[in-house]
Amino acid sequence: MPRITDIMLFEQPEVPTLVVRTRTRIQEMPLLIGKSYGSIAAYLGEIGHHMAGIPFVAYHNMDMQDLDVELGFPVAGRLPGKGEIQAGTIPAGLTVACLYQGAYSGLQAAYAEMAKWIQEHGYVPSGVAYECYFNGPGFAEQLLLTQIAFPVSKS
Repeated sequence: MPRITDIMLFEQPEVPTLVVRTRTRIQEMPLLIGKSYGSIAAYLGEIGHHMAGIPFVAYHNMDMQDLDVELGFPVAGRLPGKGEIQAGTIPAGLTVACLYQGAYSGLQAAYAEMAKWIQEHGYVPSGVAYECYFNGPGFAEQLLLTQIAFPVSKS
């Protein structure tokens, strides 16, 4: 059964990243994620650097048939991009997050619960939604662990 842990509010520090930004449909995300993470990991190996955190997808919109997404990794400092790989950041600021355990198909319920919490506590979403993946394909669906985070501001 899907499980959402406590929703938390914290100050997110700025985090340098390397990302691939693209538009896609939700049905194409699994292949796109694998390709993008593989390209970034290979590039990091070429330049002698490593990931400094877990992989993420940043959702600039929630139109499942025309998603505007960034797929990437945190890195230890500002690194140059190459080709489709761009330097970026997870911006600093007030953030609401939760951990969700379960199949990706159940993430909508976690988003709904977070939206309710944000509204009830007098905040409004103020930026890109992030999903950070602690594990992925190869794990049983009930063991998948995803952090969902939204930048927020006081309403």
